[in-house]
Formats: sequence, structure tokens, C-alpha cells
Amino acid sequence: MLNSLFIQAIAVDWDQIAPGSYLRDIPAVAGLSRLEFERPVTFFVGENATGKSTVLEAIAVASGFNAEGGTRNYRFSTWDDVSELGQALRLSRGPRQARTGYFFRAESFFNVASKAAEYDRERGAPSFGDRGLHEQSHGEGFLSFFQTFRGAGLYLMDEPEAAISPQRQLTLLLHMKRLAQAGAQIIAVTHAPILLGLPGAQILSFDGGEIRPVAWEETESYRITKLFLEKPERVFRLLEEEDAEEIPGKERT
Repeated sequence: MLNSLFIQAIAVDWDQIAPGSYLRDIPAVAGLSRLEFERPVTFFVGENATGKSTVLEAIAVASGFNAEGGTRNYRFSTWDDVSELGQALRLSRGPRQARTGYFFRAESFFNVASKAAEYDRERGAPSFGDRGLHEQSHGEGFLSFFQTFRGAGLYLMDEPEAAISPQRQLTLLLHMKRLAQAGAQIIAVTHAPILLGLPGAQILSFDGGEIRPVAWEETESYRITKLFLEKPERVFRLLEEEDAEEIPGKERT
């Protein structure tokens, strides 16, 4: 399907993946041959270890970003654990070229902030807001990083909500909406029901061993949060009684 997105689809050349690679043991990833993007904002959702971040990292690497995060100008590595999926991924690009963008991943944000501090010393001025990222609180640093970028760029986000309060998530939600309206493309991994509520977003679930579209109200993040807010006593009772099957997405342990 033709559209104006920077990345219209991805495909995997499995001949480039070693036969014994752990990627073949992740059901949603192993079943991935081609995936199309239909909206300016796409969210990857699903339980931990279902392959969401692995696929996002591969998209980032294939797009020319540093695997640990930052803009395309960032080149550093503190831990070499990048999967081979990035080299096997093939991007179907749209008619436009993204002139700006970033790859954000919460787990390595400290490393990006440290590298930004080096660049700031070279430039003699902070790159993100009026203070260096390490001089701000964790949540403030996240938002400063996001809000520095504006316009039609490619923005890849891995758990952007990790250090941000619900109120600040609303700020990020509005920023994401404005980026999309300005012609940007956003692909994000998130567990935050607030962010998932962005109107018009494409939501792709990695649960159940396949990647498939779901509605906001069908995501486990939404269903579990809604159940807990409406009936917290029932949720605690079910947890204590180990009636896990009655809790959306919760398996009996």
C-alpha cells in the first residue's frame, strides 16, 4: 500500500539469520516476513520478551541510527549486544526522506545523555533544553530529549514513558500528535495506556506468537489498567487467590 510515510514496510531476509539464532525462538519475530505501516504513529504492544524492542532496534539500525540511541550523528557503543536482525531487515521507503529524527531507548538513555554531555562541551552549549540532560531529573531529561525535535522526522521510541509521570505522559502524547501532524513518522514500543490512546494510531500486538493489529481497548495495558481502576479490591483478591485466569493477560504461576 502506497503512502507518504518514510518507512512504508519492513521485510526480513531470513537467509541472513543464523539457523541457531535466538531470533528464531521468539514466535512473533520468527513469524515475521513482511510488516506494513499504515499510520503516521505505530505502537508495538505486548508482554515482555515478545520481540517488540528487538524489532524496533532492528528498524533503527537499518535506518542508520546508533543501536544505543540518539540521532544519526551519535556513534558510540558501551555494550555490544545488537541482534543480527538489523542487518537482515529490508526497509521499503516512501517518497520522502527524513531529514531529522532519533532513536530513543529508555534502558540506554544514561549513555546517550553522557554522550550528549561530550558534544555539549565541544559546542559550548546544551543540546537539549537550557541544561544538560544529566543536570535534569530523569523524567525532565526524557521530555527535553523528545521536545527538542520538531517537524517531519523519523522518531523511534522504546518505552518513552519509563520515567515520566502520567501528567507528563499527556504532554508527550500531545507532542507526538503535533509531530505526526507536521509530517513525522513515529514507531514506539510502549506499555502506557495513555500513549496508546493517541487517536488514529496503528497498534500492533506481539502477543500470541504473531504480530497483528488491535484496537486500543483490546490491548492488555488498557484492559488491566481499566480493571484495576474500576475494581482494585477484586484484582487484589484474584491475585491473592491466584485466580490469574480472570485477569486480562495474566497467566497462572
